[in-house]
Amino acid sequence: MREFLIRVLINAVAIAVTALLIPNIHIANNDISTLLIIGLIFGVVNSLLKPLLILLTCPAVLLSLGLFIFVINGLMLMITDSLAGNRLTIDGGIFTAILGGMVMAAVSIVLESVLKLDDSPKRAQAGFIVYSDKPKE
Repeated sequence: MREFLIRVLINAVAIAVTALLIPNIHIANNDISTLLIIGLIFGVVNSLLKPLLILLTCPAVLLSLGLFIFVINGLMLMITDSLAGNRLTIDGGIFTAILGGMVMAAVSIVLESVLKLDDSPKRAQAGFIVYSDKPKE
């Protein structure tokens, strides 16, 4: 539960930075509660829909060498826009959403590395192969 709340906070910070950097993405009123609601919606959308979309668009992801993930991130941001009501507005269409998804991904990666939210031990327990340069203990 603690990690989920931290990820909601990271999403809230990422959407705030994205709204600051990209002129066509707007937050209705720049208060913390609005950002937390948007972060929560984005987290739920990402955890439920993104794996399904990646699975359904696997050929496009493979043919584009993974670049289609940026389109999926933009779609996740547009779905968040439609679910958040008037709290989040994306004016420029899919290309603005793709750019916003790139910024959000970059901010999230930086914040997760600073906060040391590495989920590779959980992936290893779930049976995923995890390559690491850290020696095994």
